[in-house]
Amino acid sequence: MKGRKRRRSTLVVALALIAGLGATVPSHAETPYPFRDPSLSVDRRVDDLLDRLTLDEKISLLHQYQPAIPRLGIESFRTGTEALHGVAWLGETTVFPQAVGLASTWDPALMEQVGSAVGDEARGFQRERPAGWGLNLWAPVVNLLRDPRWGRNEEGYSEDPALTGALSTAYGKGLTGGDPDHLKTAPTLKHYLANNNEWHRTTTSSDLRPRVAKEYDEAAFKPAIEANAATGVMSSYNLVNGRPATVNPDLDGVVRKWTSYDLLNVTDAFAPGNLPGDQKYYPSVTEGDAAAMKAGIDSFTDNDANSSVTTGAITSALQQGLLKESDVEEAAGHILSVRVRLGEFDPGGGKYGAIDTSVINSPAHQKLARKAATEGAVLLKNQAGTLPLKKSAKDVAVVGPLADTLYTDWYSGTLPYAVTPADGIAAKLGTPVTTDEGVDRIALKNAETGRYVTAGTDADGEPLKETSASDTSAQFDVFDWGAGIVTLRSAANGKYVGYNWANFVNDQVQPNGWYVQQQFKLEEQADGTYLLRYAGYETEEPWWGNPVYLGPTGADGTLGLVAKDAAAHYTKDVVRSGVDEAVAAVKGRDHAVVVVGSNPSINGREAHDRTDMGLAPAQEALVKAVKAANPRVVVIVENSYPTTLGALQKEVPAVLWTSHAGQETGNALADLLYGDANPSGRLTQTWYRSESDLPSILDYDIIKSDRTYQYFKGSPLYPFGHGLSYTSFRYGGLHKTADGYEVKVTNTGSRTGDEVVQLYAHQRVSRDKQPLKQLEAFQRVTLKPGETKTVKLKLAKKDLAHWDVTRSKWVVEQGTYDILVGSSSADIRTGTAWQVSGETIPARDLSRTTRAENFDDYDGTRLVDESKERGTAVGVTADRAWLKYGDARLGSGASKFTARVAGASGTVEVRLGSPTGTLVGTAAFGGTSSPYAYETVTADLSRAAKGRTDVYLVLKGQGLRLATFSLD
Repeated sequence: MKGRKRRRSTLVVALALIAGLGATVPSHAETPYPFRDPSLSVDRRVDDLLDRLTLDEKISLLHQYQPAIPRLGIESFRTGTEALHGVAWLGETTVFPQAVGLASTWDPALMEQVGSAVGDEARGFQRERPAGWGLNLWAPVVNLLRDPRWGRNEEGYSEDPALTGALSTAYGKGLTGGDPDHLKTAPTLKHYLANNNEWHRTTTSSDLRPRVAKEYDEAAFKPAIEANAATGVMSSYNLVNGRPATVNPDLDGVVRKWTSYDLLNVTDAFAPGNLPGDQKYYPSVTEGDAAAMKAGIDSFTDNDANSSVTTGAITSALQQGLLKESDVEEAAGHILSVRVRLGEFDPGGGKYGAIDTSVINSPAHQKLARKAATEGAVLLKNQAGTLPLKKSAKDVAVVGPLADTLYTDWYSGTLPYAVTPADGIAAKLGTPVTTDEGVDRIALKNAETGRYVTAGTDADGEPLKETSASDTSAQFDVFDWGAGIVTLRSAANGKYVGYNWANFVNDQVQPNGWYVQQQFKLEEQADGTYLLRYAGYETEEPWWGNPVYLGPTGADGTLGLVAKDAAAHYTKDVVRSGVDEAVAAVKGRDHAVVVVGSNPSINGREAHDRTDMGLAPAQEALVKAVKAANPRVVVIVENSYPTTLGALQKEVPAVLWTSHAGQETGNALADLLYGDANPSGRLTQTWYRSESDLPSILDYDIIKSDRTYQYFKGSPLYPFGHGLSYTSFRYGGLHKTADGYEVKVTNTGSRTGDEVVQLYAHQRVSRDKQPLKQLEAFQRVTLKPGETKTVKLKLAKKDLAHWDVTRSKWVVEQGTYDILVGSSSADIRTGTAWQVSGETIPARDLSRTTRAENFDDYDGTRLVDESKERGTAVGVTADRAWLKYGDARLGSGASKFTARVAGASGTVEVRLGSPTGTLVGTAAFGGTSSPYAYETVTADLSRAAKGRTDVYLVLKGQGLRLATFSLD
């Protein structure tokens, strides 16, 4: 089914031939249409259905909202049910831990079970066909977590492509049911490709040199597609090497080659409109949509449910000759292949058609959610055996802003119930626990008028006003989320204050929504007063202009938005100190559990990257105060990403991390704190000590900038793969087997526990810069006290390959490879050397046409689109830039330099040995009117251009583009 090419159904052709011979064809079908016959091949059924559709009907399938076709008994179909960690946006459903929490289990078998449960629940909703229904699931997210500041870090799995590939394949197999011919659901991998920043996400370009693209970013997407555990990819918002991902030709030219099955590729929401919009890449939707289809897009997610813009654009593209009817049939065929395999046209809905709503939040799924939340938690620190706690010590205080609440994220389902940390601990101990949020309660008084900011007392709240009242209606609990952002919860009704585009009202249970209108900043002034700044739907330059502060705007004192110079100045009266309350709560207790962390609607989210990697200052101060009041303290960090933690991790004896882990969070944490479960989660990302350890979030070259555990040379706070246990493990020697390596692992402690055995490889000598370590295999193993098991880790020679830019192919170099096995990337317990018989990369042959992007090093350049349709060139961004082509063989002498260049005028110097080395030739370029209009320039080379050396092209002229060159 790969790369479907239109072919007529043999049945339809036969009927046509019979009719042509004068035979009688029944006016009504006595048997079902062939496309409804499950005994026929998928190809045959798709071809039959395509033959029965009009061109307009085929075009109608290309939008997210595919209409019903009543004459054939075909119901409507919608792509895009969100299912990152449970079915989202359709109501109460089992809410599993966030994706990064699921990944922290390092447990593919569990991931498949969770995926299967989510697939079942999607089927259950399908029976009811609610608004937003659909069996095409937009999950999992496999974008690599190379930068922990990414706002959507919670949605991904890992900074490592092998781990991401293994876990996404497992989750996808669960979603599909494991049979690509009979799909439970049709998962779509998000977001292709290199989508790891939210800052200007539709206009920034992710520069992927070939090695980074092949070894890193593509490597995360390939496994699930190759294993038929996903049925397509979603194109991302960003540009890749200067070209919008919506028109990335690799959607067709690379991704579809990973499988023999038809793929249904979709755009991200509203992305087609970005092409003529803020990306300004094509002048109209018609040209943009046509280019996207040519690139490999099948389904357009644009204009919400209004499909007319898309269908109109595609119809216009056909009329203008930008598309052929065969292009429409190709895309429609991909879509119908998935719909056929979902059993839509089978009797009773096919293999999975009997699944009903009884599976949604079933007892089995609740149990699975608890198991996933338990396995995904990571014990970061456990000094002197602080954990597990003793159940006999029942006088416990659970404090902190997340002690007695659960937060959900943008792609979460609705919690059917919520077991908070305090709930879980109380249930575990069989007695109530003392709890306190540890946040200040304040009153805001207008320094000029003496009137207080007050809120409504009923459940729905009321617009905030300045009045003379000074009771609880004038009191607010202040939650500090870091980066200066706070939320205000009214003491009068327990609801959060938010902007509703007209007023500020205390009516929200939690901060929520796309714009998260419940965010504020209390800006202290020189005179000790505060300005109350609205920080919800706000950018560096608010789209509405200047008024982002609060002040009375109505005659009755109702607060509204005003300019800074008109903002009210408030005194901040602390009615109740959060730190003092928490300290009082923990004093004298057997144990103090402090739960701190993030709000997933505020601290990094879609469209907003994190600007601060630390804990909120008030939360850090709370932990320090509690530690001083009760040294028997345990800190739980509940968030969605690595956190710098400052000095905190040094000061407290035990730190346990969890993601926002869904409805069973509290039970899972209690099981871990009290030893009914042994911590076994492992970090899937490097936890850095400081933001200074990281380059710009827009720098995607992990090789040159030493990103992720693979290349990072510093000392992390916690390394990739880290996670402690209540027991200990001993590793034996490492032995080669026919298909990899094996090692004996023994539980040397007194508790049953799971060890995640990790195998890394390191190539000692290479033509190219290699990772310090690279994960190649891992195995989770359960061991009873004293038990020994032989852990088998698969590793083949081909797994050691890297991308050779000199010949654009995968290569395994001959040499010595260190095989390292341990408990984390930094905790290596055993190892051996493997002498690999591979090849030696020959010297570069620059006499053949060389693509400029295949450099070995660079400075002052960006990767850009060679043309709008395909290809990558190198663009100059500095007054003087250079490209290195190492170990080139010029032989007895190269006499001529030839290059294809476009864009701004400039020169290309050919130098030997270094960017300032011997100059052997200069080609001048007068410039072209378009960056896509290439010309050939040449230069004669001096006699020094010979031998085996590093060749540098020194580029002068910002805006100049180099596509290819040769020296012969």
